[in-house]
Amino acid sequence: MATPTTDSPKFDVTVRVGCSLAYEVTGSAMLLLNLRPTPNRNHAVVFEALTLGDNLPAEQFNDSHGNLVYRVKLAPGANYFRHDAIVSLSSQPDNHGMPGTMPHLPGDLPVELLRYTLPSRYCDSDKLVNFAWEKFGQLEHGWPRVQAISRWIHDNFEYRYMSGRPDLSAWDVLQRGYGVCRDFAHLAIALNRTFNVPARYVTGHLPDIGWPDPDNHMDFHAYAEVYLGGNWFTTDARFHKPRIGRIKVSCGQDAVDGAFSTIFGGATLSYFQVWAYQVARGTVGVGDPLDFTRRLDNQWIVRTDPEI
Repeated sequence: MATPTTDSPKFDVTVRVGCSLAYEVTGSAMLLLNLRPTPNRNHAVVFEALTLGDNLPAEQFNDSHGNLVYRVKLAPGANYFRHDAIVSLSSQPDNHGMPGTMPHLPGDLPVELLRYTLPSRYCDSDKLVNFAWEKFGQLEHGWPRVQAISRWIHDNFEYRYMSGRPDLSAWDVLQRGYGVCRDFAHLAIALNRTFNVPARYVTGHLPDIGWPDPDNHMDFHAYAEVYLGGNWFTTDARFHKPRIGRIKVSCGQDAVDGAFSTIFGGATLSYFQVWAYQVARGTVGVGDPLDFTRRLDNQWIVRTDPEI
């Protein structure tokens, strides 16, 4: 499918994001795929295309967090998936023009947000209560404490690419002292939840707009959002700097809800590639070969599209 949508005049940056996946199947297997950007005030999908194997049987639904998920029945042998999208977004960084950020008392929170204050599989905040209050309890409740938590994680934990493990909780990460973006997000979420601040796990794309990456990583990125003053705000302890160009794919209580794929049965991921880079408006289409010579990001300068 390829569906155009209405662009917003406030969006002055164009990016191409997507992924290519392959699964080898023995016997019977099924996938839950969570790849498409979530409708969001911070970006607009201009065009996108999604290929689900060789016309594999698939069912589309929205899960309890609002994520767009596909349940796909796999065929024996190799199964190939590809998502490609052209997205418009703003050159303003995270949380630009933040409105009031006063925290809510638990009794005043919307009931559907209470689950984001509770311990979960990977965000075991109940184990971190004493540590959190000793470390951050004297700080002003709300955004100042959220920022302090992010800064502390950023300064005290080592980011090690490819060190992720699916069995580590926030408590484990605290003992370990290093991890990947998923681990940084889980720890930030768990620590914020100890103060009854709703915090959720977010996955998506993060191009390097205004941010050189000498290692040229392109991967799905995980971070956190906290609910303050009636709005969700980004907090990303991996970078602890406002970034440009986040494209949200999914959210939930932790990585269980944000996985790009969940396998049921005899299937293994045999190929994985992700792309997220800035391009000039109108120069690239979905399905075009990947051409990183067209890339405009990966530098300190932020280049914007000309006004139309």
